[in-house]
Amino acid sequence: KAMLLLKKKRFQEQLLDKTENQISNLERMVQDIEFTQIEMKVIEGLKIGNECLNKMHQVMSIEEVERIIGETQDAVEYQRQIDELLAGSLTEEDEDAILEELNTITQEQMELPEVPSEPLPEKVPEASPVKNRPKPELVAAS
Repeated sequence: KAMLLLKKKRFQEQLLDKTENQISNLERMVQDIEFTQIEMKVIEGLKIGNECLNKMHQVMSIEEVERIIGETQDAVEYQRQIDELLAGSLTEEDEDAILEELNTITQEQMELPEVPSEPLPEKVPEASPVKNRPKPELVAAS
């Protein structure tokens, strides 16, 4: 009877080992499937991204991009020139040209409209209630 119990114990231990191996294999398979699903999502995302890039390449040609970059550089240069003028970095020639233009403008005979000689009528303020509103406070920007 003891031998039969030992054989039964041994059989159950082998059965338990096989079951643990099968569970381990199943867990590994589940992990592999999950990883494969993640890989599929990544590949699908790459595929969609590639399609979007191809559509963008069809819409924008290299020549158009170069043209836009050139226009941007021209605009930056123009803005730099304006900044220099506003900063007062005028050359002597620029100042001479500006003064000459000012002199020609001020020396020209300008026809101004005639000013009326009669005195302006005085306005009589109407009696209307005026609400006193508090003045808004100015806050320094930071």
